[in-house]
Amino acid sequence: MIAVARAEATAGAALGAAAGDGSPFPPVARPSVERLEGSLIRDVAQSAWDVEGLIPLWFGEPDLPTPPAAVEAAIGSLRAGETLYSSNFGIAPLREAIAEYARGLGRRVTAGRVCVTSSGLNAVMLAAQAILSPGDRVVVLTPHWPNLAAIPQVLGAEIVLVPLSASGGRWRLDLDRLLQALTPEVRMLILNSPSNPTGWTMPAAGMREVLAHCRRLGIWILADEVYERMVFEGQAAPSFLEVAEPDDRLVAVNSFSKAWSMTGWRLGWLTAPEALMPALGRLSEFNTSCAPVFVQRGAIAALSGAGDFVRAATDRLRGLRDLATTRLGAIPGVSVPEPDGAMYAFFAVEGCDDSVALARRLAREARVGLAPGRAFGAAGEGRLRLCFAVAEPTLAEACDRLAAALPALARS
Repeated sequence: MIAVARAEATAGAALGAAAGDGSPFPPVARPSVERLEGSLIRDVAQSAWDVEGLIPLWFGEPDLPTPPAAVEAAIGSLRAGETLYSSNFGIAPLREAIAEYARGLGRRVTAGRVCVTSSGLNAVMLAAQAILSPGDRVVVLTPHWPNLAAIPQVLGAEIVLVPLSASGGRWRLDLDRLLQALTPEVRMLILNSPSNPTGWTMPAAGMREVLAHCRRLGIWILADEVYERMVFEGQAAPSFLEVAEPDDRLVAVNSFSKAWSMTGWRLGWLTAPEALMPALGRLSEFNTSCAPVFVQRGAIAALSGAGDFVRAATDRLRGLRDLATTRLGAIPGVSVPEPDGAMYAFFAVEGCDDSVALARRLAREARVGLAPGRAFGAAGEGRLRLCFAVAEPTLAEACDRLAAALPALARS
């Protein structure tokens, strides 16, 4: 670690010299952080905040309000004075409620393996901090949510990308290619299923094969399963928790943000082997200490009504997915693979070689805010992501505007 710190310091001095400030100790962040690219989604959004009448579909959040029972539980907690610190792992009633929820989906989870976190993103960070060291190799499927690669990069890890492909109207994974990338030098596989931005979902058979391979080589799996309830066939997407043993090198990340419409509440959880839990508790202390108790009380209420709310929200999403893929697919030059899950249409535009520029023009000229494909890695270039988790009339109007504008803008 001392050698790594010295290397970072030397590189930082070189960075300052390159910037021309003349100081051997410039006041800049370490190189792995300086090299991070900012969010291209936010970049496009900031450029069009002032567009009147814009339909914003660039961020990944449903437009449904949080279940009222969750809101009332949080308010009641605040009124009861629950505004002090709590356990690093989360309050016991929530940890048990999460474990019970998981068992209801056929997963062998106990409360002792659950750590409540201040968002799903915080869960990914805690898991990465617990497992990764500078120089470790991490395999990530792409196109990918940019944070999944950025977090290991912040920690000094090396990223290896394995691409999905779009063929026959679906997103597909070459499983042999993934297994070939999972060599003994790899420390961690990060696998997001259902995927943001593609909606691709790994079947249970594929999970078993990947898990067996990672067991043989001692590779950790970080499974981002935040969209597990946003699937269009079945009750939930397949989960690594269904095929793994409790002591496997598996950390499964989840969140209340998407399925329960609680993005702004910033609450998630992770499920890990018991042997990893003490380290996660310490890291939670050094990151956020704990999630707010009143937010956790709201989550308990959300889980108690999970069936009805999530089922209705998913039924709604299925219709919105069909509307988006049908209407977008009818636009000349547009190709839309059908997503198995999540809430995005990730579509290709013929002739587009700069998705950021196209997204900016669409925001200003068509008044529809979309995420540029390049934000999800080089494999996403030439595509745009549309979040279809909005009211049907809003989505239909957005598709009308895109149909009128896209063919001309893509050629210009």
